[in-house]
Amino acid sequence: MPSVAYEQAVAIYSELLNAWNRQDADAFAALFAPEAQVTGFDGSQMTGPAGIAAELGAIFAQHRTAAYVAKVREARSLDATVTLLRAVAGMIPPGASALNPAVNAIQTLVLTTGQSSSRPQIVHFQNTPAAFHGRPHLVEAMTAELTRVHEAGLVVARD
Repeated sequence: MPSVAYEQAVAIYSELLNAWNRQDADAFAALFAPEAQVTGFDGSQMTGPAGIAAELGAIFAQHRTAAYVAKVREARSLDATVTLLRAVAGMIPPGASALNPAVNAIQTLVLTTGQSSSRPQIVHFQNTPAAFHGRPHLVEAMTAELTRVHEAGLVVARD
């Protein structure tokens, strides 16, 4: 099977963040393989599309979530069927026009063109806080970079 090309990996990542921004738990979950694992920003764990859709559906039903803005740092094939995508992400709280630096994150996706689907699927998504403890200049730099993405009207930009 062919590897997931850079453009395709970025497109799937964009779909993921756009689904989150629309608070569409089903569309978000549909991008994942049956055995997929998600580690959320707060350390929460979700498994498989049904578990992901249920957890996010409950979150979205309780409150309006912040919207993602991201910049892809890297997307590369690890082998013929696996692609790694790394990105930095920020969030714009509901009703706000600026990013909240306290919730900047590093996001990692692993995609595969496995046997369960002809379309590449996410098998792992990790959303890690980018607090950069003791290094506020790194938080400021990431926030400035993501603010430029937001000001350009993009959800996902490429490095």
